[in-house]
Amino acid sequence: MEKHITQNGIKYELKGEQYYPMLEISEKNEHKIGKYGLLHRDYIKQYKRGTYTTLLTEGRLNSYLHEIDVQANSMVEAIVANLARERGIDEELKASDPLKWVAEMNNIKASAEEIVLREVIYQ
Repeated sequence: MEKHITQNGIKYELKGEQYYPMLEISEKNEHKIGKYGLLHRDYIKQYKRGTYTTLLTEGRLNSYLHEIDVQANSMVEAIVANLARERGIDEELKASDPLKWVAEMNNIKASAEEIVLREVIYQ
């Protein structure tokens, strides 16, 4: 019996008296995954195993997580800009009272991240 055979485009390896498929998981495009993509990956890995397994085996996990990360980052930026405009936090405040500006911007950023986590990441 041969050690390796190929049938229907699938490679098989002989182990003992039985042939086992030689499966490989390879992703064609490698994107850098940021904070939000990693958080979403951990969420779907723990709570949505079917989705995670499907994306992983189809080789789409990396690009999916990259899209989530880009979407979440753009949402955070947009929400921060809107909230800062609504609350009147601008360059004038930054020049006159830098500590208050930093405190307000940190508060806005935390609020924006909480919204994105609830609406995008943990869905």
